[in-house]
Amino acid sequence: MVGYAVGLGNVWRFPYLTYQNGGGAFLIPYTIMLALAGLPLFFLECSLGQFASLGPVSVWRILPILQGVGITMVIITFLVTVYYNVIIAYALYYLFASFQSVLPWSDCFVWADENCSKTPVVSDCNTILPNGVIVHTNYSYVTSNNLTCLNGSLTYKQVQLPSEQYWNKVVLRRSSGLDETGEIVWYLALCLLLSWLIVGAALFKGIKSSGKVVYFTALFPYVVLVILLVRGATLEGARDGIEYYIGTQSNFTKLVEAEVWKDAATQIFFSLSVAWGGLVALSSYNKFHNNCYSDAIFVCSVNCLTSVFAGFAIFSVLGHMAFLADRPVSEVVDSGFDLAFVVYPSALSKLPVAPLWSFLFFFMLLLLGLDSQFASIETVTTTIQDVYPKVMKKMRVPVTLGLCMLLFFLGLICVTQAGIYWVNLVDHFCAGWGILFAAVLEIIGISWIYGGNRFIQDTEMMIGKKSWWFWLWWRACWFFITPVLLCVILCWSLVTFSPPKYGSVEYPAWGSAVGWCMIVFCIIWIPIVAIVKIVKAQGNLWQRIVSCCRPAANWGPSLECHRGERYSHMVDPHKERDQEIPTVDGFVHKLE
Repeated sequence: MVGYAVGLGNVWRFPYLTYQNGGGAFLIPYTIMLALAGLPLFFLECSLGQFASLGPVSVWRILPILQGVGITMVIITFLVTVYYNVIIAYALYYLFASFQSVLPWSDCFVWADENCSKTPVVSDCNTILPNGVIVHTNYSYVTSNNLTCLNGSLTYKQVQLPSEQYWNKVVLRRSSGLDETGEIVWYLALCLLLSWLIVGAALFKGIKSSGKVVYFTALFPYVVLVILLVRGATLEGARDGIEYYIGTQSNFTKLVEAEVWKDAATQIFFSLSVAWGGLVALSSYNKFHNNCYSDAIFVCSVNCLTSVFAGFAIFSVLGHMAFLADRPVSEVVDSGFDLAFVVYPSALSKLPVAPLWSFLFFFMLLLLGLDSQFASIETVTTTIQDVYPKVMKKMRVPVTLGLCMLLFFLGLICVTQAGIYWVNLVDHFCAGWGILFAAVLEIIGISWIYGGNRFIQDTEMMIGKKSWWFWLWWRACWFFITPVLLCVILCWSLVTFSPPKYGSVEYPAWGSAVGWCMIVFCIIWIPIVAIVKIVKAQGNLWQRIVSCCRPAANWGPSLECHRGERYSHMVDPHKERDQEIPTVDGFVHKLE
């Protein structure tokens, strides 16, 4: 769960948001949103999956009318895994490119154009001619005639860092827009294939194999972060970078701005990976009496502390970069792809033994991406296992490898010359308010329709009886605070929605239409499944709706020994698959 929750966003988004929203003051709304929105939903999903030992679709036996919510989660996860592994492929490419004595993005080499420069370039300025006249002229004229520019009159040429041109011209071979697909970038396709082979190899035995692999992929990034922080802290200018990150004097006036609270809530929500189905899938493998409450507290705390810690490692190096360029830290700070593949690699290229630091950084990105990807694929395979248990028991390896191969072919469009536009398009639509919509229905359905008090009783069957005061906070969050907060974020996201664009490149109208079709395809299953359930039920319309809002007959703990009196009436789903087959010797074997 730590590997699933701690991902790329902790490194390339949280530090930037902290800097942008008042430095250390941002930790106040961030912590509040963790308590109000992140932790309640995280605890709810952990308890839900562990109680029933079911994946994100089958677990909706708890409330059949909303089973479409589980399907929506799995479809969105499926689509996101397509492009998420492309980001891992980018990290793999940079990892291999780091095995050179001189990093290929450290200077303007043969692939660069005239706009490439490591330092700011003056284009023109004001100068005093020998006759005493002040003129505004070209800088080359000033230098060729041994003149001097007047202070404050310099105009700089728009230039690009070598790392930026390397990212666009060499790695992506980026086209002019979504309309110009171009050809498949073969080396990125090979890196994508390798990343899927790694995922397939880690997951071929399901949770038994991936559970061992993530001991390395989830823990080693912390070793790298410590190494990068220690190295960064010893660099000149590191203090300036860290002061920009947390602020020597935090700007508490930012707390009155609604945008700051919205950024904090959004970051918490997506950072913890709630409502993607992965938490339900992973917790379904827990033992019934596992303390999922302490798990939730621990994982959420580790996730948030990792974000804060990563900020120090990132900004210490960016401070050194600003020192070398003699520019303010604010001019070298960025987030997302630009931070991971442009700004930070440029900063690392200026360090002694640059290939080593570059290798460590991209190896860390690779591991952060992989363990999140493991859990995402496990979400899909767990869903298949719930629906076809006999097939998965016999054919888990071919099904898992077949799924990885299918996702590889779907991802090929993301490694064309227009691939980065497709990655950004899917991220803009599917990984946004579609998940928020599913989360709102999830918490309202369980708290208000199934019943929050009944769910608390279910949870106490696993973690033991707790006092009324213990549940007071969770009741307040599940019944009111968290649903209201998620609705506000959802409405805000819809009101402030803007058409997708990558950098300065606008998307064509058909590109936005494709994005809307993807998100509609994801959420349309919610009403479709609800209607199908109602049609199949018996009685008049109201009786059908009421019956679909009650738990299914086979809802409850998976093993009979855990059901107690509350679920003694439960229809055993295992016995439905049991058969008694007499053999020639007259013995009866019970097959599950």
